[in-house]
Amino acid sequence: MKSTDHNHADHSHAEGGVHLIGPERLTIDRVEEILERHIPLALSEEARERILKCRQWVADKAYDPEHPIYGVTTGFGSLCNVTIDEDQIEQLQKNLVMSHACSLGDRVRPEIVRLMLLCKVQSLSYGNSGVQLETVERLIDFFNMDILPVVYKLGSLGASGDLAPLANLCLPLLGLGEVEYKGEVMAAGKMLAMTGLQPVTLKAKEGLALLNGTQFMSAHGVWAVINARRISRLADMVGSLSLDAFDGRIEPFYDQIHQVRAHRGQIDTAAAVRGYLAGSEIISQPKQHVQDPYSFRCMPQVHGAAKDTLAYVASVLETEINSVTDNPTIFPDEDLVVSAGNFHGEPIALPMDFLSIAIAELGNISERRVYRLVAGVRGLPSFLVAKPGVNSGFMIPQYAAAAIVNRNKVLCWPASCDSITSSQDQEDHVSMGGNAATKLCEVVDNTRRILAIELLNAAQAIEFRRPLRTSPVLERLLADFRREVPFIENDTVMYSLINKAEQFISQLR
Repeated sequence: MKSTDHNHADHSHAEGGVHLIGPERLTIDRVEEILERHIPLALSEEARERILKCRQWVADKAYDPEHPIYGVTTGFGSLCNVTIDEDQIEQLQKNLVMSHACSLGDRVRPEIVRLMLLCKVQSLSYGNSGVQLETVERLIDFFNMDILPVVYKLGSLGASGDLAPLANLCLPLLGLGEVEYKGEVMAAGKMLAMTGLQPVTLKAKEGLALLNGTQFMSAHGVWAVINARRISRLADMVGSLSLDAFDGRIEPFYDQIHQVRAHRGQIDTAAAVRGYLAGSEIISQPKQHVQDPYSFRCMPQVHGAAKDTLAYVASVLETEINSVTDNPTIFPDEDLVVSAGNFHGEPIALPMDFLSIAIAELGNISERRVYRLVAGVRGLPSFLVAKPGVNSGFMIPQYAAAAIVNRNKVLCWPASCDSITSSQDQEDHVSMGGNAATKLCEVVDNTRRILAIELLNAAQAIEFRRPLRTSPVLERLLADFRREVPFIENDTVMYSLINKAEQFISQLR
């Protein structure tokens, strides 16, 4: 079966039509839409022409023994001075993919593998990589048919790109490795037999183009940004509910305060909290206390700093997913091929480490609000149960939140601080961006769990303010939440309620 003609295939069944890979800039918002609405991919005519033009350049130049091209007629890494004969070039590319498929550990989650496919197609579409059109279209087939190569989290140095995980991603093109297809993990050969797809025979330069690149790092980073944006909004909303449950003051959120410091994230956070609490009977009642603890009063400053960090990191990653990051880079119009370092992950490794810290801080301050709610102050009962003593109530969810905060702090040690030389010292500085990326995703997951615990506590605490009501917006949130998680009068099994709270906030947009 030939690869699908993506320019003319009928995708009318798919909501949102087809996303054309071409000259248009790929935004993170568009990536999120493609993933959520299962929009299929296709190459634009311009992208097809660029790919074909560059491929022809490689075909014309690849077999010139007088002018060796790195990774095309030479070995790889420190073997760059070893010349490869013409009749060995195809075997060289296949050997490269097989030998480099060394990712290990836990599997990369399916949605990130889909992102890796999308990012790899985008990078190859610019016509600077020398791949066959068939190879790019087969990657698109995998994306559109939900054929997800099995890739593992460990093994990338983030320097010559994400060599090990990208090799695992691309093995199934050759009929090797494993994929998840129709809910089953199977050998790639079995998948090819089921689908009628044929294995790709890699030509000169192709293995290197597939394996060099930052798509493992980038895909994790984009996934983290998409989910961190949601977490940032959740932190404002859940923090607002906690502020009301704690009988906090609204004055620290007045716009005048933030205009005289004027950080964008700070201004936006204060506005969000004011919006969430508009119309609350609790926030508008007279207060006996002059000040609130920092975990409440400084939400604009802390949440806002995280927002500003997130905006910066998103801009860097958006540049990255619209870039050519393999090596060597080919410029057919200039009759030029350059072996350089666009595969190096440093430009995104540093920001991803930065984002880990920012998102962890949202969890850090959230846990402090949880602690205040169970502390038995401001008219709230100890551990948020009417009969503490015989009931431990919400004592241990705070412990769990504190343990997760500690885990995040451990993960916030920057991976990009380290470099371990490889390839017989040819690759003597590496970014460790693969590890920066995977731990960033863990921090995002962990912070969502902490916010789920805060919501569980804040929803419980607000009931002790009755008959006063919080804002209409937050009352609707509480009503929806109570359909999943009940008010707790006496001790019950708590972990299942925390899990339900996490599922609940995961569905909020």
